[in-house]
Amino acid sequence: MLNISELMAGKRLLMVGGKGGVGKTTVSAAIAVAAADAGRRVLLVSTDPAHSLADAFNRPIGDQPTRLWPNLTALELDPDTEVDAYLERVFSQMRRYVGPDQVNELQRQLRLSSQSPGAQEAALLERMSRLIEDSESEYDLLIFDTAPTGHTLRLLSLPEVMAAWTDGLLKHNKRSEKLGKALAHLTPGRSVDNPLKDPTDNATEGMDPRSRELTETLLARQRLFQRTRRQLTDAEHTAFLFVLTPERLPILETERAVASLRDADVPVAGAIINRLLPEVDDTSFWATRRERQQRHLEDIDQRLGQLAQLRIPLFEDDIEGLEALQVLAQHLTRTSL
Repeated sequence: MLNISELMAGKRLLMVGGKGGVGKTTVSAAIAVAAADAGRRVLLVSTDPAHSLADAFNRPIGDQPTRLWPNLTALELDPDTEVDAYLERVFSQMRRYVGPDQVNELQRQLRLSSQSPGAQEAALLERMSRLIEDSESEYDLLIFDTAPTGHTLRLLSLPEVMAAWTDGLLKHNKRSEKLGKALAHLTPGRSVDNPLKDPTDNATEGMDPRSRELTETLLARQRLFQRTRRQLTDAEHTAFLFVLTPERLPILETERAVASLRDADVPVAGAIINRLLPEVDDTSFWATRRERQQRHLEDIDQRLGQLAQLRIPLFEDDIEGLEALQVLAQHLTRTSL
């Protein structure tokens, strides 16, 4: 039995995910409203490019914290904006370590990086990591309404692309040997499969001041990602919730996602099965739909039986605005099937 009230009261970080279109943003918003009404100071963050969080509350929400309700603040992270800001910070840091004739090559590498696989995830991860750390004194609970499942899994794999594009820059100018030696301390084996090796293993002895400064900058970023990794795998403070509907594709996608997160040691607290049809006797059409729904629910029990579940009925109308979210919040905190 999935107890949302316990999760709201006992966790520091909740992540809500699922296939696009299953209602995860609405569920995230309702959980945030319930937690705020219970007295917890909540920061609700959307990483979904669709920006449907504003639609759920029926009011504008941007990329800066927006107060929505007592104890409830929200913001929407735009992946493209985060990538631009992220690469601008990188450019400002790196241009100090290259000659005037290398600036154009650095800019070209960064432009390529903005379109490369993992660029959005790396930028979002850095922003999320800083939100997690910087909000500890101001908020009791962070809720992340994540993008559709595949994007979220890439994000939670903590990609570290800094080494890849930096190596590309170095290959274009052999005179950057000192920079290359500095970065070699940060990229053991040049493997993105092991980006979070303990930074204390990366000694800076023997480096000139410029190389040492660069190394320490990158080490600080690496340590930030390490701390985030520890947060995400800390079952005492973190939980991941999946939202799905009783349909074949969401079921299969959720099953794969649960396995992937468990392989990554991210604690999965349970699944919220959304939009269940009401039990009414009317036409053969609805009887057939309910029979198919029941088959899917049995499939969920078989595939995800190890997960605690919460089942939410299909509402008569779209859930939009604070009052409708409060109604859904009551179902989330009082209903257990």
